[in-house]
Amino acid sequence: MPSLLKLRFDINAGPACAINRGMINRPDSGFARFVALLIFTGLLAACAGDSDKDKLPPDEPVEPLYNKASDLMDDHDYGGAAKAFEEVERQHPYSQWATRAQLMEAYAQYENLDYDAASATLEQFIQLHPGNAEIAYAYYLRALCAYERIADVRRDQGYAHNALKALQDVINRFPDTTYAHDAVLKVALVNDHMAGAEMETGRWYLGQKLYIAAIGRFKTVVEKYQSTSHVPEALERLVECYISLGINKEAKATAAVLGYNFPGSEWYQAAYRLLAENNLAPEADKDSWIGSVWHSVF
Repeated sequence: MPSLLKLRFDINAGPACAINRGMINRPDSGFARFVALLIFTGLLAACAGDSDKDKLPPDEPVEPLYNKASDLMDDHDYGGAAKAFEEVERQHPYSQWATRAQLMEAYAQYENLDYDAASATLEQFIQLHPGNAEIAYAYYLRALCAYERIADVRRDQGYAHNALKALQDVINRFPDTTYAHDAVLKVALVNDHMAGAEMETGRWYLGQKLYIAAIGRFKTVVEKYQSTSHVPEALERLVECYISLGINKEAKATAAVLGYNFPGSEWYQAAYRLLAENNLAPEADKDSWIGSVWHSVF
């Protein structure tokens, strides 16, 4: 700090400046106080600026900084690696390393199970670098952040819906990549999971004798998740609901579809026994609800 001004504190008058007598000979004048205030304010700002600069660490060369982050990844210190890659971006924002570091930061956050942070970093990467050579991977990793948070079938399926959308985005945008091929497999697993969630809720409604609500869930499985393993059970449960409501026409038509497509399954056998107990038999009916979706389901 230059020695021109000295700061003192007067309890009665508040902060004040004593000005070097060699500079101004009228310390009591208003003009002197005004000049003193201007000089003091400028010097404080300069000193504060110098102080802030002293506090900031000097920038490191980009190569060792990036390698340090990579070493942390190798040591499985994913939280530390994410911060180190972020530092590459901060210190060298216009270098070619910064773009790569941003993607690696997202990967480190993903490995650290910090899916929210990884998703946010990936969204930024996708927005800033849509033509990057690794953009397909960025989309795929974003999908994994939702896929790996899919909850139990008895819980909210928000992440399952998000994962399905993100995986389909990978398939549509990058159909010839290995990421798309893996996304296709994961879409099938997500669909099976979501069908299972519908079945879980439908069974609960059925157990509570809330047949209309149960029918809605089982119909969703038949209509939306046609290729999943849950379809035979969904058809049998529909037969149960229809018979309980006395809607025998739909019960017989649904059992006919079940028997035609899954003749050896335990679910068809259960449906057939239930019909027999009520003096009914499977009977195809193209005018029924199941008949109207027959072509799209099977």
